[in-house]
Amino acid sequence: MTTLAGVPERPVRVNAVLDAPLSRWLWLVKWILLVPHYVVLFFLWIAFTVVSVIAFFAILFTGRYPRTLFDFNLGVLRWSWRVAFYSYGALGTDRYPPFSLGEEPDYSARLDITYPEQLSRGLVLVKWWLLAIPHYIVIGFFLGDWHLGWWAGGLVAVLALIAAVTLAFTETYPKDLFALIVGLNRWVLRVSAYAALMTDVYPPFRLDLGGTEPDGPEELS
Repeated sequence: MTTLAGVPERPVRVNAVLDAPLSRWLWLVKWILLVPHYVVLFFLWIAFTVVSVIAFFAILFTGRYPRTLFDFNLGVLRWSWRVAFYSYGALGTDRYPPFSLGEEPDYSARLDITYPEQLSRGLVLVKWWLLAIPHYIVIGFFLGDWHLGWWAGGLVAVLALIAAVTLAFTETYPKDLFALIVGLNRWVLRVSAYAALMTDVYPPFRLDLGGTEPDGPEELS
């Protein structure tokens, strides 16, 4: 769906599929398995910050986000979402995340952001700090601590831990809990895209539950 100005109503689309079966105990060591990703993400998020600053000035003077820079930052967000989904941001898959900035359509966690042909030169001055403050307060409760592309603590991690313990004793990941966890992550990623200047569409104060984006594509089978 698009607005009257031709801008998609939902430029940020987050989809995820709960894999089955899941290991009952692998979640205990995923933090060790992901050390290589954490190292790479550390440098990628430094680059993400630099690219965002360059994009800020490009938008301010031209009203456009350079496509190459946009694709790079989208890739960093995709990479981070896949790592979070594998680890303690969801624990929704046991498939190791690929070392990739690409789309990876076959992976269980997917993120797409529509490239904006034009962005407001005025909004770029205020949206990433002033306008986003109410959302920062909300997602701070969701995430706890934010560490260069992955998150630890907060409501999301607590719910993922509850899901992991339930899985360990029942071999089942509660589907309602999965829907809530993905919904919380969806909110975070929408705000991340807005704060990173990748869209002018203000994130809704709405918790869209479930693995599939509302009015979005069908889930992977």
